Amino acid sequence: MRAFKHEIHKLETGVYECEIHLKFRLIEEKGLLADRELLLQVLLDALSIGSDDFLETLQASVKVQEVSELKASPQMRRYLLRLRNSKALNRFA
Repeated sequence: MRAFKHEIHKLETGVYECEIHLKFRLIEEKGLLADRELLLQVLLDALSIGSDDFLETLQASVKVQEVSELKASPQMRRYLLRLRNSKALNRFA
């Protein structure tokens, strides 16, 4: 009988700066291009699904870097603390 070694992965949460550069071709209504927030939401939704007849990705690069928690806003740091505390409580449940 073969014994399996179980690895325990400690889930850690951190603060990250993410930079995305995209170049694409898009078939869309002209009115959407005037609302940058709506356009960004539509693009993120489309990119998560993948290229199709209306969206053609030409180039994409992503950089992610962990940063000090002190660079995060006070609101984000409070949320991070609550998230870590809830994970600690869940370990004992």
